[in-house]
Amino acid sequence: MDYCVFIQANDKQYLGALVAQYALRRNSAHNDKFDIRIMNYDDFPCLHAQEGNTYLRDGGKREWVRNDLQSFTPTRFLPPQLMNYQGRSVVIDPDVFARADIWDLLSRDMQGKAILCRPKSGAKGKRGCLATSVMLMDNARLTHWKFEEQFNAMFTAERDYMKWVCLKYEDPASIGFFESEWNDFDHLTDQTKMLHTTKRKHQPWKTGLPVDYRAADTFRLFPPKHWIRRTRRALFGDYGFAGKYGEHPDRNQEYFFFGLLRECLDKDIVNEEMLREEMAKNNIRHDAFEVLERTPSLAA
Repeated sequence: MDYCVFIQANDKQYLGALVAQYALRRNSAHNDKFDIRIMNYDDFPCLHAQEGNTYLRDGGKREWVRNDLQSFTPTRFLPPQLMNYQGRSVVIDPDVFARADIWDLLSRDMQGKAILCRPKSGAKGKRGCLATSVMLMDNARLTHWKFEEQFNAMFTAERDYMKWVCLKYEDPASIGFFESEWNDFDHLTDQTKMLHTTKRKHQPWKTGLPVDYRAADTFRLFPPKHWIRRTRRALFGDYGFAGKYGEHPDRNQEYFFFGLLRECLDKDIVNEEMLREEMAKNNIRHDAFEVLERTPSLAA
């Protein structure tokens, strides 16, 4: 098929990927026109081959480990290659949940651009970083994306992870922009087309669990949190004294995710046994069944 949505995943976020896949199908009237593929970390040997090695990230060195909440991020650059540089693809993170018909994005006029995305917010956005967590790609225009070669180049300091994921190696003229609602950062309104729960500390299915992601530790003089973070990691390891996931400040976003999850249970896309296994692994909050019970049904 000429159109495919790719969802990144690893063990920690596989449940999210299943819910994201369901949301795409649930909210599309054109399911016969596109495929969906979950790209699981374990399916790509080149990622495993670098386990424990150091790579270049924002000018500093970082150890590559599978056991990180976002170890899947380099696979954002795989879809054109997986589709033999033909057709169109959309790639999304596993914490991106569709509320609109993804076909409206897949089929839109790209006006000759190779990539459509949106800028990042905050300090990274001010430094020109683009959000690759949701991208629409014209695969034929991205034949220079050679995933394994470019991934390995991070470990020889020829390619910087942050420049790569921010699209700073791309010709700016080849990049266009879609509306922010297609990658709505922690913002849920009637206009939201895809909700992205970017604030990892408050992902609604993680509330109360020990933090299991590694915050960036790039050294900067200010703010001092960068010093504290780096010192804590050196003394206690990646997750020592990192705290717990907090409650999401927007109850409607919690209800949206758990409403989707409940429908997944009803349709046997996931089952109770799987949820209990994910709880035991600390991949989903331990009171998930109680949250499911109090969650109102989603609008059709």
